[in-house]
Amino acid sequence: MFKKGSKIYGILSGVCPKCHEESMYTNKNPYAITQLFSMHEYCSHCHTKYKMEPSFFYGSMYVSYGVGIAFAVAAFLISFFLFESNLITAFISIVAALIVFYPIIIRLSRNIWINLFISFDKTLK
Repeated sequence: MFKKGSKIYGILSGVCPKCHEESMYTNKNPYAITQLFSMHEYCSHCHTKYKMEPSFFYGSMYVSYGVGIAFAVAAFLISFFLFESNLITAFISIVAALIVFYPIIIRLSRNIWINLFISFDKTLK
């Protein structure tokens, strides 16, 4: 399921969506905040251009909204039902989770967005 060649692998690992050989980001660590949005222009293995057009990744903002909602719901469920906290504490846990996981949400939404438009090519090895 998470093997090379699957969409899930491409999305979770942040590699080139076409060949799955190289990271799209100049720094793989999403918590290097100054380099959070820094991406390679092309894949050095298959020469896929990541920014297909100017402002290509603006669409990932819509994806990040959905991903952020998923993180918020998970934080609420864990806080409210697992730890049996009150609503105010659950709300604080949602805000804290969104702040802590912000870099991961951004990278994940960019990975989902580009994987919607570029598919894995099995012939590239």
